Amino acid sequence: MEVDLLTKLIRTILCILVVFSSCQKTSALLTNLVVTGELKKWHKVTLTFYGPQSSETTEPNPFLDYRLSVTFKNDNRIYKVPGYFAADGKAANTGATSGNNWRVNFAPDFTGQWTYSVSFRTGKNIAVSDEPNAGEPVAAIDGITGKFTVIDTDKCIPDNRARGRLEYVNERYLQFAETKDYFIKQGADAPENFLAYADFDGDFKTDGQNDHLIKTWDVHIKDWQDGDPTWRDGKGRGIIGAVNYLATEGMNAISFLTLNINGDDRNIFPYLNYNERYRMDVSRLDQWEIVFSFMDKKGIYLHFKTQETENETLLDNGELGIQRKLYYRELIARFGHHLALNWNLGEENGWPPGKLNQSTAQRKAMAEYFYQHDPYHHHIVIHNGMMPDDLLGNLSKLTGFSLQTNREDFLEVHEAVLEWIKKSADTGKAWVVACDEPGDASHGLLPDSDDTNHDNARKNALWGTLMAGGAGNEWYFGYKHDNSDLTCQNWRRRNLWWDQCRIAMQFFNMHLPFWKMQSHDELISTKDGYCFAQPGHIYAVYLKNGGIAELDLQQYKGVFSVRWFNPRKDGQLSKGTVETISGPSLKSIGHPPAEKNKDWLCLITEKDNKSNH
Repeated sequence: MEVDLLTKLIRTILCILVVFSSCQKTSALLTNLVVTGELKKWHKVTLTFYGPQSSETTEPNPFLDYRLSVTFKNDNRIYKVPGYFAADGKAANTGATSGNNWRVNFAPDFTGQWTYSVSFRTGKNIAVSDEPNAGEPVAAIDGITGKFTVIDTDKCIPDNRARGRLEYVNERYLQFAETKDYFIKQGADAPENFLAYADFDGDFKTDGQNDHLIKTWDVHIKDWQDGDPTWRDGKGRGIIGAVNYLATEGMNAISFLTLNINGDDRNIFPYLNYNERYRMDVSRLDQWEIVFSFMDKKGIYLHFKTQETENETLLDNGELGIQRKLYYRELIARFGHHLALNWNLGEENGWPPGKLNQSTAQRKAMAEYFYQHDPYHHHIVIHNGMMPDDLLGNLSKLTGFSLQTNREDFLEVHEAVLEWIKKSADTGKAWVVACDEPGDASHGLLPDSDDTNHDNARKNALWGTLMAGGAGNEWYFGYKHDNSDLTCQNWRRRNLWWDQCRIAMQFFNMHLPFWKMQSHDELISTKDGYCFAQPGHIYAVYLKNGGIAELDLQQYKGVFSVRWFNPRKDGQLSKGTVETISGPSLKSIGHPPAEKNKDWLCLITEKDNKSNH
């Protein structure tokens, strides 16, 4: 018996020695790596490496002279994800400027086993080099391999992790990868200096550059709720509360500048200070990430406006050089894992003409960089400024257009959206067209106190965009009013307006297969309205000022039901003076049930027709 036990003990020791000998390198390497986050589909999975000690100000430059990337694989799915210097790994709360934490964020899109392999190299300016073998490997980390298993998400809508990544699918609308739902947005384009926030780290608040525009978002502190995130002993309640408020109102989009050094506000940039271009403020960017993660949880679409027009030539004189590549790489590495976002190459890009504007070649190069280096191929847009005819179709990697108009009454919105939908469709590459700054600079969308009903905004811009097949709106606040594009700290000043946006989105999501429909204004007899249709199946007719309209059913002989929807108040579909119409002929859709001189939406849907063509 004792011999048997001794034999087993010897065999066990020998087995351990063999395993240790064959895996010694891997074991040593894995002590330098921690995997955190919920290992679930669409969730952020973070790989933190304990590597070279560095700081925001030391040499070699941790942002420029190191290049960390991890390649993740699941069957035939491959994502090469860039990493970044993370100081002590908890800089949002400690304010740390130094440490040995290097980090990669990844959002897996499939369940099952994922493998990963690590490349970590150092050399002069290596972060902006695409040469795989540039520089020298960082010992004990370069070459690490491993695996982890991902299970299904357990989140519920509106959390974006329940919907999956929002993707460009060569159509007029973005689509969520998990639910396959198409996306329409409504939200805030103002304030553009959303991130000029007092609770973020950095000296931008006291550097003499428009410090009076720094925000506290104090009005929205009451909208912060127990369990919502903060940092550094309770900071952040104001901006988190603001996001909470807008999400509670049913909005699903917020835009923000991430670089406006030479712009109107001058307080937003990722760098250590106003004059720096090569070194990042790690703790401030970590605090941005807390806000962005909360936006993801609340179902908010993140509109990254990567530069203000005054900054077009700030980096590399507008070229795709070291400064611009580094800036874009940091954005992608730190924030590219978020599920619903777009990269906007420039706010009012090309305006005013002839003043330090980027060229067509430079605009194409920016789009190409994001396409090549963002592993998830997020939506890429540009905002006019100069109209982007030079970027249509295969001329660039753009997938959409962030449109701005300039009439106080918003009357040009519908036709402008239609124009760019048609232009892009004609190239064979449909753009996602959103009207993100409808209205003029002086007024834009007025506060409720100045315009309780918002008739022009609702008729001409909100419904004008959606009935053209546009992907939605973000709303600019004019500088001649309080809580403007630069001064807004209270989104409640437009509380009545958010209600109207929510009503429009709900109607489209509940009643229309809008991704199958197109503008068909030619099918209605009035010029004072819109028609959005899948002819022969469903028609939405918006009458801006009531009246009578005829619908052209001359090519269809089926029977259609007629119902009315009030875009001014939340409610059910109701009957008007006509309940059914049939083709083939021109047919009056009758009158709405009440307030016949106000705007109404008439929904005309085919009944169970066996043959309709």
